[in-house]
Amino acid sequence: VHLIPVNPVREDGLNPKSRKRIMPDLLTEPPAIDPVYEAHVYCNIPTIAERSMEGHAPHYFKLVSVQVLIRHGDRYPLYAIPKTKRPDIDCMLLPSRKPSHPQLEAFIKHMSKGSAAQMDGSLSSLARYPSHSLCEMGELTQTGVVQHLRNGQLLREIYINKHKLLLSDWTAKQLYLETTGKSRTLQSALALLYTFLPDFDWKKINMRHQWSTIFCSGSCDCPMRNHYLEEEQRRQYSLRVKNNDLEKIYVDMAKIVGIPTRQLRASNPIDSLLCYFCHNVSFPCTKTGCIGMEHFKVIKRHQLEDERERQEKKLYFLYALLATHPLLNQTVNRLQRIAEGKKEEVFVLYSAHDVTLSPVLSALGITEARFPRFAARLVFELWQDGKRPKEHFIRILYNGADVTFQTSFCKDYYKRSIKPMCPLEKFVNFVKRDMFLIFNSTSYYDACRRRPL
Repeated sequence: VHLIPVNPVREDGLNPKSRKRIMPDLLTEPPAIDPVYEAHVYCNIPTIAERSMEGHAPHYFKLVSVQVLIRHGDRYPLYAIPKTKRPDIDCMLLPSRKPSHPQLEAFIKHMSKGSAAQMDGSLSSLARYPSHSLCEMGELTQTGVVQHLRNGQLLREIYINKHKLLLSDWTAKQLYLETTGKSRTLQSALALLYTFLPDFDWKKINMRHQWSTIFCSGSCDCPMRNHYLEEEQRRQYSLRVKNNDLEKIYVDMAKIVGIPTRQLRASNPIDSLLCYFCHNVSFPCTKTGCIGMEHFKVIKRHQLEDERERQEKKLYFLYALLATHPLLNQTVNRLQRIAEGKKEEVFVLYSAHDVTLSPVLSALGITEARFPRFAARLVFELWQDGKRPKEHFIRILYNGADVTFQTSFCKDYYKRSIKPMCPLEKFVNFVKRDMFLIFNSTSYYDACRRRPL
């Protein structure tokens, strides 16, 4: 699969140790999109143990900080297909039901005792784990909880057991935790932390609430970001209108459920259909007929084509640079403080959405990355060179694959260096300065207000 780690392979397909250049075969057709395979990857059903490249470094390097950005786990749809029965998914947590996890039962017990936690504002009123016999819209499912219990366990084995990032007497100041105000992001964060921390002590959990899905905190006023987002939405609309196969499928599905085509489109059927698909539930039927796999494939294929065109047209990239600068700037500032010797906030967790992760990947220049699957994780590792303690390096990993040298700011460095990571200053310069060059600006404030020529 795309993200199973092997020896790092460069974009030209060569192993970095082999410096010979091979002419690419220009006549090779790009591989055809397989919508069913891509949907399976997106579902991320927990089955086999995952291999990952997190925590890999030469033996004389010391890990000093890890910052993790996750997408929440599998959830119930946010939209319903009108006039159809909602998918019958149970959101009660039952350790005996698959998929499960050895620590699921202990997690449920522990979550019911969380009164000592410090939760910002409205977070304290949210449930700590899903508990409805018929899932509510957008609710985390048992699959979603298990996905993040597994994420936490995997990261614990590497960062706690192997690299001793947090010791058994860890303190609240060593963590920085932030989530949006949705139960699915809070619950995903708690599931990951439960299996990750040396011991899950509620008194040390201080969860901050982030009201913005792009985590822009106090720097959200950016008119040009909104301009590029509107342009990107026009591009999406234009691509959809041109797709005759998609239009036929929508007309056919609208007839089956007995509503106008426009109303069906507005109900975002792919969100609902992915839930049926991921949970292996039959697509909905009415007296007129059934929505079937062919409908699903055409809509999913269009979604994948849209992602591909989005990469080419650059409007989304311009939006992403402005949307993610506040979050990346916060990340860089924290890494710089730690590099200078501060021992606080060495482990950071942002629990977020696909609309958070996707622009971050785009802004970093990681164009090969798939759209964020359920329970996707993006990890920033900060390393200190044991031979030259003042030198610090970062590694960036996406779902366990090392994508450091896919980033726009470290592509060229890789060709000249034997070290398997990127100097911290390259990331700092990118976030503080180079992100704005494309806007002919020198600062975020200026880029947010400068109209394109």
